[in-house]
Amino acid sequence: MYVCLCKGVSDRMIRAAVSDGARSWREVRERTECATQCGKCACMAKTITREAITEEMLSPDLAYAV
Repeated sequence: MYVCLCKGVSDRMIRAAVSDGARSWREVRERTECATQCGKCACMAKTITREAITEEMLSPDLAYAV
């Protein structure tokens, strides 16, 4: 789903930014340019970012499985 129409940023792009290492709204915003024009999407984008960061932090890292 498109979150930021001005910059064409989707929820998948936000989740991908988190998956690639972004750990804050500021970092996601810098990587995607989401909410840098009109800002109407900021609330929804922050919510998606929070959810994605939480999921990323709670997911088990299988590289360390024994």
